[in-house]
Amino acid sequence: MNEKLVLTEKWDKTFPKSDKVNHRKVTFHNRYGITLAADLYEPKEYSGKLPAIAVCGPFGAVKEQASGLYAEKLAEKGYLTMAFDPSFTGESGGNVRYVASPDINTEDFSAAVDFLSVQVNADSEKIGIIGICGWGGMALNVAAMDTRIKATVTSTMYDMSRVNANGYFDEGDSEEARYEMKKILNNQRTLDYKNGEYKLAGGVVDPLPDNAPFYVKDYHDYYKTKRGYHERSLNSNGGWNMTSSLSFINMPILAYSNEIRSAVLMIHGEKAHSRYFSEDAFKKLKGDNKELMIIPGAVHTDLYDNLDVITFDKIDSFFKEYLK
Repeated sequence: MNEKLVLTEKWDKTFPKSDKVNHRKVTFHNRYGITLAADLYEPKEYSGKLPAIAVCGPFGAVKEQASGLYAEKLAEKGYLTMAFDPSFTGESGGNVRYVASPDINTEDFSAAVDFLSVQVNADSEKIGIIGICGWGGMALNVAAMDTRIKATVTSTMYDMSRVNANGYFDEGDSEEARYEMKKILNNQRTLDYKNGEYKLAGGVVDPLPDNAPFYVKDYHDYYKTKRGYHERSLNSNGGWNMTSSLSFINMPILAYSNEIRSAVLMIHGEKAHSRYFSEDAFKKLKGDNKELMIIPGAVHTDLYDNLDVITFDKIDSFFKEYLK
């Protein structure tokens, strides 16, 4: 049923290897039969069963980038962690490459919980997730569905349904604008079928145009430079399958986020162009186990890899409180 993946064994991350954790490659499958690739991290010294955390994102990144950094740093703090490539991307399977799906990508998170739940050194009653950027929205979506998840952290979150349907800062939020966009995308479907291949939308623009807005410069500084470039990251290269946007336009992923009963910590940068996604999503959450943390002065990609900005101690204390 499941694909056989060929995984690199070299350390090809955008962050240095820690001498405090053990690392190995693993694979697992989701309930659609897609095999996913992951990096599993564990502290070198521990006893008993560990609380476990699955990490994914940013949207269009790979596990060798930000999600792996988060997983490694939390393993140093005593967790069993895994950073995984979503379906159709990175080293994970799925034979249409570079396509995103609100359903399948939410399922990917639950499949990671499946895997962690049966590890001999994991406490299946103490499982959390971290979603970065677009996978922050997926993390809230799966937290609303998967009762095995006891705590969720989102970092520099994007609501991918909202940005695809409305454009950045909701500037294209009208039925007419969506209709025109859907016409273009559906015409592209016809062309893709005729040509026998899926056209890519293009990754982060390079070289930067002189009039690029700051958030584009911010992404370029991460994905297109030595800081964060990775050969398997679609944001660093050719981008998503162009028609991926269609399902997000039609399927709001945060429809039931108000029903999340487990703990949620949402972290965002004060100066991030995307801050409104977290602030608006947080307003829907209910209960006294929800928190929004705004990092002074931080921009969107600071929360990808800036160790002076990412609040790993706060994330650790949050998980310690709710994974118990």
